[in-house]
Parts: sequence; structure tokens; C-alpha cells
Amino acid sequence: MRKKSLLLGLVAGLLTVLLSASYVYRGQLNDIMGYPKAAISYYGSRGQEVIDIQDKLYKWGYYKGIVDGVYGYETYRAVRLFQSKNGLKVDGVAGPGTLAALGLPTGQRTAGATGVSSNKDVNLLAHIIHGEARGEPYTGQVAVGAVILNRTRDGRFPKTIAGVIYQPGAFDAVEDGQINLAPNATSYRAARDALNGWDPSGGAVYYFNPATSTSRWIWTRTIIAKIGKHYFAK
Repeated sequence: MRKKSLLLGLVAGLLTVLLSASYVYRGQLNDIMGYPKAAISYYGSRGQEVIDIQDKLYKWGYYKGIVDGVYGYETYRAVRLFQSKNGLKVDGVAGPGTLAALGLPTGQRTAGATGVSSNKDVNLLAHIIHGEARGEPYTGQVAVGAVILNRTRDGRFPKTIAGVIYQPGAFDAVEDGQINLAPNATSYRAARDALNGWDPSGGAVYYFNPATSTSRWIWTRTIIAKIGKHYFAK
């Protein structure tokens, strides 16, 4: 019995050391990379944050595994794919930038991340989605919103959502006034999904309807997706 008790004590002690080392490593990684402790998940992490990450990635088609709260290889690979498709640093680590793109809490407060600013972005994006893509499949409506957001990250375009949308000649809905139509609930939902990082367009910065487009130039762009009546291109 004494030997058995001693063995159990050694095992318990070893587990305690390993758990402590894990927490220390996570804390050191957070400190080194400048991440808040409550907002970083990576290979080997477990918990609610991982469940939330997996759930988002599963809904958006990046993750094919089980939503189990365990940050294994499939989650790591899905995070990297999401990062590569959304212009993020591809490192497989769900830090604040990736969490923000997923629409999850980052543990950070940033300028311009107020409810007022967010509501303005959602509202404006919903208006342009409704004006440009109502009647299109839901995925296509999200893709239109994603194109606008992709432009804000591309040096060839303005850096704000409003700047992109109101750039002269950029969108027919602005030219013909359809942007002023009241968006429906679907347009608002599509705007939120796009703002949360879903990009069905695959990183496109252009889209057009081949049946109605009169621009020869647009056909010189590389087409990367077709959703509904729209072609999406780079």
C-alpha cells in the first residue's frame, strides 16, 4: 500500500508540474506576442474560446471536424486557411486579429471599435448589399459585402467602407440611387457575416454580372468564383 500511495503521489506531482508548465508557457507566449491572456488560442488549447472558433469556421466552411473545444490539427489547418483567405498573418494562431475577423471577443479595446462605428458600418454595408445583390443567393450577398471589405485592405482603393462604396463610378447602386432603398433583414445579416470575416468570394476585389456588364476591361480580370449571377474576380 505504501508503494502504491508513493506511486500515486509521484504521478499526481508530475501532472501538477506539467499543468503548471502549460500555463507558464501560455502566459509567456502571450507576453512575447503581446496578446491578452484571455484572447489567444493555438495548437493544444482547450475551452470555450476554441469551441467558438471551431463553430465559426465550421459554419463558414473552413473547418470539417467536430466542434469539441480541442485545438488540434484540423482546427489549426482551418485557422490557417481562414487567415490566408482574409489577408491575415498565416500562423495558425488565433490571436486578436484572427479573433476579430471571426467576430469573436479579442480582449482588446481599439479605437473605432465602438457600437456606433460598428452600427454605421453594418448599416452602410447592408444598404450597398441590398442595392447591388438583393435577389442573389445569400452566399452571393455576403460575397458582395466581402468584396467591399477586401478593397479597404487593397492599396488601389480607399481605406474605409464609405470611401470604397462612394468612390466615383464604383457601384451602379450608388449611381442609380438604389443604395437608398431600405435594406431587409437578409441584407443586414449578410453585412454582419461579411464584417465578421466570411468571404465566399475567395478574396475578390471585383464582381460583375456578365449578362449586363458593358465593360470590356472587367473581362481582363482573373475570375475566381461564380455565385448566382455574379462573377467575382481579382
